[in-house]
Amino acid sequence: MSKSEKIRHSVSVHSPSGMELAGLAGLLAAVPAVAYLGRSGRRHTGAARRAHLLLAAGGAVATAAALAGLVTALLGTHHTTPGHSRTLATAVAVGMGLGTLALLAGTVVLPGSARSPAAAIRHVLDGLVIAAAIWFVGWVLISRPTRILGDATPNRCLAILLPAVLLVLGLGLTAVLALHAHRPRRHTVRVAAGVTVVAAAANVLAIGICREHDGYTLVSGLLLTAGLAYVAWAVRAADRPVEVSGDVLERGGAYAVAPMVAMVGALGYHLARGGTMDLLGFLGCTVEGLALVSRQYLALDDVRRYTLRLRQSEAHFRELAHTDPLTGLANRRGLQRALRSVAEQGALIGIDMDGFKTVNDLRGHDVGDRVLAEVGARLRRNLLAGDVAARLGGDEFAVLMHGDADEAVLAAHRLLAVLGEPYEVDGGSIFLSASLGVAATGELLHDADLALRYAKQRGKNRVERYQQGYDELLRRRGTLTGELRHAIDRDQLHLVFQPVVALPSMRPVGAEALLRWTHPELGRVGPVEFIPVAEESGLINRIGAWVLEQACKQLAEWRAKGHDVWLSVNLSPKELHNSDYAAQVADVLAEYGVPPQRLVLEVTEHAVATDMEELVRRLAELRETGVRIALDDFGAGYSSLTQLRTLPVDILKIDHALVAEPESRTGTAAPLVDVVVRLGHRLGLEVLAEGIGTPAQREIVEEAGCRLGQGSLFGWGVPAEHFESRLLSLRSSATRPAPAPRSSPPQNDAPARSQVVQLGPGMRQVRALLPSDPDFATATSDQNVGSVDSGREIGQG
Repeated sequence: MSKSEKIRHSVSVHSPSGMELAGLAGLLAAVPAVAYLGRSGRRHTGAARRAHLLLAAGGAVATAAALAGLVTALLGTHHTTPGHSRTLATAVAVGMGLGTLALLAGTVVLPGSARSPAAAIRHVLDGLVIAAAIWFVGWVLISRPTRILGDATPNRCLAILLPAVLLVLGLGLTAVLALHAHRPRRHTVRVAAGVTVVAAAANVLAIGICREHDGYTLVSGLLLTAGLAYVAWAVRAADRPVEVSGDVLERGGAYAVAPMVAMVGALGYHLARGGTMDLLGFLGCTVEGLALVSRQYLALDDVRRYTLRLRQSEAHFRELAHTDPLTGLANRRGLQRALRSVAEQGALIGIDMDGFKTVNDLRGHDVGDRVLAEVGARLRRNLLAGDVAARLGGDEFAVLMHGDADEAVLAAHRLLAVLGEPYEVDGGSIFLSASLGVAATGELLHDADLALRYAKQRGKNRVERYQQGYDELLRRRGTLTGELRHAIDRDQLHLVFQPVVALPSMRPVGAEALLRWTHPELGRVGPVEFIPVAEESGLINRIGAWVLEQACKQLAEWRAKGHDVWLSVNLSPKELHNSDYAAQVADVLAEYGVPPQRLVLEVTEHAVATDMEELVRRLAELRETGVRIALDDFGAGYSSLTQLRTLPVDILKIDHALVAEPESRTGTAAPLVDVVVRLGHRLGLEVLAEGIGTPAQREIVEEAGCRLGQGSLFGWGVPAEHFESRLLSLRSSATRPAPAPRSSPPQNDAPARSQVVQLGPGMRQVRALLPSDPDFATATSDQNVGSVDSGREIGQG
């Protein structure tokens, strides 16, 4: 053969077969799928962008390696050059293997595959466990003596190892994602399955080039295109909005147990058939063991971290379970825990804010919460080292302190003063008082609560120290609550009427209706005892409605008999805050035909301290019905001059404490009574002094210019027929002259006269009275106080 013929023979070009051309066409069909993955990556941001770009890069590398390898095989001389096929197959396997690795990485970091990078590492290790088992079982099946593929068993071409490893890793990862990916997990599993198909294509192409088989080339091209197209379709479906649901917790260890069982069974079968271990089998066992150990280490680390978080959460929730969220103080559980660890020298102060429910009702719960938070802050600022302040619920608080009973009482009085200061909320002042109970021995929580209840029962705004008799008082209070519910139905309640007289003549011009309760077994129960029970139990509204109806009924009877008197009824703050109370009063007046001006409703000064704006609105609604309003117990509470000018009241009732005040450095109570009387008259109000029990007190009131009086000196509360008898005895008296309008001033040319004011025992001074002075009147007259519709009686000139 000539030299030229040898050269032509050596460079002869292999003519591609139809299968090879079909495989090449199939590979070219994968390019659009890769392009779609690239566009999808550019549309996304964050983790989704990274995942899609990794998938696009992996698909591009795998496709480029397959195309380069196939084109080289078609146009190259590998058919005539020894060893060229294996070299080309190895190059193609490495290139497609790198692309498959990028595809697997993109699958692992795809949103929804794992909760975190640590979870992604666990998925990879779990996939290695399954992949190693598949590898080992496959090695047993294709190696001697099994050789399940027979003559079709691939030879030991190194180019097949890398694609085979990636193929089993893809299978393992697909199985793991099917178990542990987010729900709905079908999109993630489809991406992993598509990548596994790409890995299978790389394996088939490497085998085809290595064995120079055209059929493998066609199958690999179809598999690669199908795998990348499936990945692109799965990613597109995953782009649609879905709601991730379900948990992503581990579902058990079957995925690790089953591979181990498969490996043990395959190894036993292999050894029983006379097989031996080689490098490939040892590699599978090694990877399986390392993956299991690594996974176990991560699992133990997870358990340690979870245990630490669990302990921290337990400590946090335990603290929350013993802490009040509003005030930051301890709650009831926290206080009980502190009580169990308290030393012998320990005392408990129970605290309840008086009238707080009214703040919630009138100003809303938001304002009430801010007031409670301020109460907690004040308690915290006044604690000593080792003391524990707690909020037991609602407006109930407690302070556990170290010390004896005397020290606890001193601390309670200090807290009483601190808690009684005004609360500035939303630009306004809220006045609250507190009741405190102190216990230093026995069951502290129970005893302090009893002392607190007793403090509220005795008038609130006070400190009470626990005594053994409080248990009996509590039992009696429970009995009263049960019996009071049936007192109206059993006709146990009745009214008595205490006269209101004109001064100085002491002629009855009105009366105050007083409620009395006579029980067949308990006997007479005083109002001081059962009225607080009625308010706490919610019975006060029903009882108050009964009192109003009975009073109007009695007043109608007296008017029908010609008695020109008026009647006053005490009004509970809870009744006043009832939204339809004004309509209720109007209905009762209309039912019995009582002129509204003949009814006086008395509201205690303590009610003024809650919410001025709401109180003014409620009282104005009552005055629109025509009734008159009296401010009871004036001078012993919280009222200021500004409040007095704002309140729609008609009568001031001077508290009996001012009338009966003992002598002091300023003398008797005369100056205080004089100030209140002059203040009321200047404001256009009538003034009534209550609690007059001695002639000396009556003299003080008269000299101050007060025209109405009430007290034991003029008569106690008596049944209606007794009061009516007294009125009948006065029917023969002369008819009073018609009162002059209050707005008409006295004559300026009237001579001035003097008034004697008693400052103290044996101490008097003369005060000049001008005709323009409201106190300028004839001292011996009754001041026209016979009926309530007179301007001189109620300040409504």
